[in-house]
Amino acid sequence: MQPVRTWPWLLLAAAVVGIDQASKSLATAALAYGVPLAVLPGFNFTLLHNTGAAFSMFADGSGWQRWVFIGIAVGVSGWIYLMLRQATAGARWVPLALAMVLGGALGNCWDRALLGYVIDFVQLCYETSCFPAFNIADSAISVGAAMIIIDMFRPSREPTAGAHVE
Repeated sequence: MQPVRTWPWLLLAAAVVGIDQASKSLATAALAYGVPLAVLPGFNFTLLHNTGAAFSMFADGSGWQRWVFIGIAVGVSGWIYLMLRQATAGARWVPLALAMVLGGALGNCWDRALLGYVIDFVQLCYETSCFPAFNIADSAISVGAAMIIIDMFRPSREPTAGAHVE
């Protein structure tokens, strides 16, 4: 089978980065740091800076986490690129999922490299409890990862990496 063309998927990843960075720029310009702006019941825009990983894990570190998370993002991005190159022509689900994860990883990596933290601004709340703030990149990573997990359990409907026709 022919390998998939990677450029459309890389273009999608770049679009995720662009949308993510544009939304973070708007949030930074329009929101006061740490002050929730109610959009709908249970849905706020709240500008926060996350120096840690998901859910602010390791945010209280002395700065080492910035470089470790940049290294992880670069390594994962390289691995995802290699996975995209191995996908076969006709595959859509997995390359879409990989492109979303790649775009999200690069969007957050961009923040860490330039700012030293990730800009988060979307906050979901229920009664008095709020889920940790997140951003477009986090959403893309979560959706892409969920798609990859779903793919592991669904019957194969499309060619994937390493598929052979005999």
